[in-house]
Amino acid sequence: DQLRVLLCAGATKDMGKMLGGEEEKDPDAQKKEEERQEALRQQEEERKAKHARMEAEREKVRQQIRDKYGLKKKEEKEAEEKAALEQPCEGSLTRPKKAIPAGCGDEEEEEEESILDTVLKYLPGPLQDMFKK
Repeated sequence: DQLRVLLCAGATKDMGKMLGGEEEKDPDAQKKEEERQEALRQQEEERKAKHARMEAEREKVRQQIRDKYGLKKKEEKEAEEKAALEQPCEGSLTRPKKAIPAGCGDEEEEEEESILDTVLKYLPGPLQDMFKK
């Protein structure tokens, strides 16, 4: 019976608010909201600290594996490759072959001829004769 009374009292209070009645102002509402926001900030900081610790542990394990197998970090590999490309070859007047952009040089004409020859190989005999003339 007491539960029904409480439910009805709470329901009528909420009904009054829904129908446009005045809401009861909680004097501690501002203080409670600030405490809630502070608790959320604190939880977020704890979560970030936990993830930072976990990532540090993972990095330590990764480094042990790199040391064991003689591997390098991705950034180190990229830096070495970049440095290797930038270094001029001793005694060479031109840049290294890797550094030449695609589409430069006389290789295109040779490639086109070889592609045409390759296509001709797969054509039937009479068609090959037509294209060779």
